[in-house]
Amino acid sequence: MVSQDTTTHGLNAAVFGGCMIAFLGFGFAATFGVFLGPMSSELGWGREVFSLSVAVQALVWGFSQPIAGAIADRYGTARVLACGAICAGIGFTLRGLTNDPTAFILTGILVGAGTGAASFPIVIGALGKIVSPERRSFILGLGTAAASLGMFVAAPMATTMISTIGWQSALIAIGLSFTLILPFLVFIARVSRPTASGSSTGDFGRAMLLAFTDRSYLCLFFGFFVCGFHVAFIQTHLPAYVVDLGLAASIGAWSLALIGLFNVAGSFLSGWSGQNYSKKAVLSGIYFVRALVISTFVLVPVTEFSVLIFSAFMGLLWLSTVPLTMGLVAQTQGLRFLSTLAGMVFLSHQTGSFIGAWLGGRIYDLAQDYTPMWWAAVVLGLLAALIHLPIREEPAALARAEMGSDS
Repeated sequence: MVSQDTTTHGLNAAVFGGCMIAFLGFGFAATFGVFLGPMSSELGWGREVFSLSVAVQALVWGFSQPIAGAIADRYGTARVLACGAICAGIGFTLRGLTNDPTAFILTGILVGAGTGAASFPIVIGALGKIVSPERRSFILGLGTAAASLGMFVAAPMATTMISTIGWQSALIAIGLSFTLILPFLVFIARVSRPTASGSSTGDFGRAMLLAFTDRSYLCLFFGFFVCGFHVAFIQTHLPAYVVDLGLAASIGAWSLALIGLFNVAGSFLSGWSGQNYSKKAVLSGIYFVRALVISTFVLVPVTEFSVLIFSAFMGLLWLSTVPLTMGLVAQTQGLRFLSTLAGMVFLSHQTGSFIGAWLGGRIYDLAQDYTPMWWAAVVLGLLAALIHLPIREEPAALARAEMGSDS
């Protein structure tokens, strides 16, 4: 926790720095799907090769997230973010230097580990610890909005670089861009403090055991799987899907950009809603509306207009689940092990991402059709809407133990 004499200026600077890190670290990682078409075409790969690299990236990201979260809880956030930025930058650079499909798939390990340590969940976890409970939901939404703005900027920028300097040079440039994260770590380091610095490995184990015996945490854990499935499938395959239907590649890029742009509003709205309404009810509603939007998109004729309208609506719902989910983890499980437990929930998200990214490419290579994936996304959205309803929005055993030790 931060000390009482931490200044408002320092907190505001940390929020600004955290938002910039989220902006820089998430954009290109989330819009990497714009490279699927040109790389697969030029290198003669099936879409499963590209999809598998993205899926490996998502899964490693998921496994590294709770590890990075535990290190951040115990030793501080800034050094975790620094290591992650360097690792992700090296991974993206190697992607631009290799033509071997196996090596390309394996770069997903480096990028996944790096983005797991330098991604916006680690950032918003740090921000969530240094602000008051009354502001927490809004600040989590602000950090998520910054990540979404990075997505809006990155998608057309990556497409422009591909058309002007080629996909290889574009990937190297993206790798170098991760070094821009490093100066902003100063703002985080000034106010972020370890919340579990005196904890042993056994303490972390007991915290996870208590969390996984709580119904509310389990609902969040399994529900977030669906978010990962939706996000990874759409951001990996939507650009190629619209090209398959005869639309310009720029429409695919702008579809991802619009998702990022509208999710800025969606994240702010989500953060505000979490402060004023039942978080579980809003989460359930988001997943239900996602299912409705996806089913409508599949059933209507696909045009430039329908793609952009779909992207705008999905953008409002895209990462709006994040501040609500992380806010509920903090509310039900407390702050001491927040980064660790949020990381475990994010592992479920990234497991869904692995399946969404890889299975989309696998099904397309087998059937030359994405339709089964779209309907799977609808069914999962409806299930997620139901999963969140049993959540109890009150401190569970772990949070109550923390409050008892603080008194």
